Amino acid sequence: MTTRRDLLQYSAAMAAVLAGAGFGGGGTTRALAQQRVTQADLLAFEPLGNVTLIHVTDIHAQLKPVYFREPTVNLGVGDAKGVPPHVTGKALLESYKVPPGSPLAYALADIDFEALAKSYGRLGGLDRVATIVQAIRSERENRVLLLDGGDTWQNSYTSLATKGQDMVDCMALLKPDAMTAHWEFTLGAERVKEMVGKLGFPFLCQNVRESEFQDEVFKGSAMFERGGVKVAVIGQALPYTPIANPRWMIPDWSFGIREKELQAEVDKARAAGAGLVVLLSHNGFDVDRKLAGRVSGIDVILTGHTHDALPAPVQVGKTILIASGSHGKFVSRIDLDVRDGAVKGVRHKLIPVLADVITPDAAMAAAIARHRAPHETMLGEVVGKTATTLYRRGNFNGTLDDVICDALLAERDAEIALSPGFRWGPTLLAGQSITREDVYNATAMTYPAAYRMTMTGARLKEVLEDVADNIFNPDPYLQQGGDMVRVGGLSYTIDVGKPIGSRIGDLVLSRTGQPLAADKEYMVAGWASVNEGTEGPAIWDVVFDHLKKKQTVAPTGASTVKILGA
Repeated sequence: MTTRRDLLQYSAAMAAVLAGAGFGGGGTTRALAQQRVTQADLLAFEPLGNVTLIHVTDIHAQLKPVYFREPTVNLGVGDAKGVPPHVTGKALLESYKVPPGSPLAYALADIDFEALAKSYGRLGGLDRVATIVQAIRSERENRVLLLDGGDTWQNSYTSLATKGQDMVDCMALLKPDAMTAHWEFTLGAERVKEMVGKLGFPFLCQNVRESEFQDEVFKGSAMFERGGVKVAVIGQALPYTPIANPRWMIPDWSFGIREKELQAEVDKARAAGAGLVVLLSHNGFDVDRKLAGRVSGIDVILTGHTHDALPAPVQVGKTILIASGSHGKFVSRIDLDVRDGAVKGVRHKLIPVLADVITPDAAMAAAIARHRAPHETMLGEVVGKTATTLYRRGNFNGTLDDVICDALLAERDAEIALSPGFRWGPTLLAGQSITREDVYNATAMTYPAAYRMTMTGARLKEVLEDVADNIFNPDPYLQQGGDMVRVGGLSYTIDVGKPIGSRIGDLVLSRTGQPLAADKEYMVAGWASVNEGTEGPAIWDVVFDHLKKKQTVAPTGASTVKILGA
């Protein structure tokens, strides 16, 4: 394996590029950043071997460049405690020897985020991703496979309005070789089947079965030939889709990890002559790390769902895991030397997609503009302003979540607010105007009703315990949630090292400062219930109404959660 050497070479190159520029001090300008870093720098790569994989994942329907702040807190439990990807900020940069203030440091960590965002600008944009993909294809010709890890078709206004058609049309210009899925299923079974039938490339989900007879709903794998090597790609959709999202939208499909079936798929691929087996996964990183030690014969796992981004592969036995981030911020390139049915060498690069540095692809830019044109005026309408940076990503409340919780408390006349621990939703910088598009980017989904109901103190604790176990169970196969449910009007203590039923304590109602009484009922507002028939206004309308009254929001990120056992 040559990945660490390559990482160090890349870091040294970036340090040289940035020498004398003063990065990390907060005084640099975007113009200087653009002058010092070029597209050629970002794409620089010493090719290796005969197969190249390009991986993108968790774009969440973000066609345009965005700001996206990475988490300050990303806790691991059990065997995952304190190891990548559960290392953040300064510790992450030091672990991989990433120079502070470099493009990769800006994209990977929350350190000096606001200052670096003003220097480097937004990341992502499918037109910039297209430029990177085309450059790699031009260099490597018939050796390339482009693989999409899913969470592609949903979570922006235009994807909601077009039922994912904007993303399907634009992704078609990238010409992916295969994809897998998760949030795609929230469009409903019929819409997903309709779109899959017209994709023109494989939609791979070996672990999605027809509930009654367990027949495959989609193809499990596909075989390609690249660089004289037979490459098998097996798709793995999110195993917990009917738990994390509404089962009623996909009533006749069952999911799961399905280790036995996956092993059979790998064995079948090897028997058919595959020299390279790739799992295109939406399991989440910790699930994939466990799976890599239990299913033999997989060479590469391209992991998704948990939005982790790592500048070097993680190796489990003979399997390497690649984490490519989210929101179009990164493109992963993996070159492999495959000979005699085995991987003899690997070279990897996590490419930060600096929108101000990478030239947009004209055809993709035109397609994006075409899909956005009918909505551009509405999406650009200013509905408020933020005095502080709004972000979501992290195990617990982010400041963007605080705004949503405050809106639920105020507009739904509630004592306590619960907001789902979604990882998607771009960042807004302090002083930035909040547009309608910004609100939709944090809330756009197919079951947005903001409910209002009473819960006893005992029931609230039970809910928090259940969600916490979905995230902090030491067995990755039992981690079925996103991040921790966000709360408003409530504070509590969590001991992540304890078992279910014992993690949550010291629940206090913020407006009174009194402990929650187990048998007392409280008015609770929330959104994104997985229950069919949930009633209430769409969450984005709740936030719009709140911003109309507030005009300027200024959440400080003051934690209402005390964390123990981390």
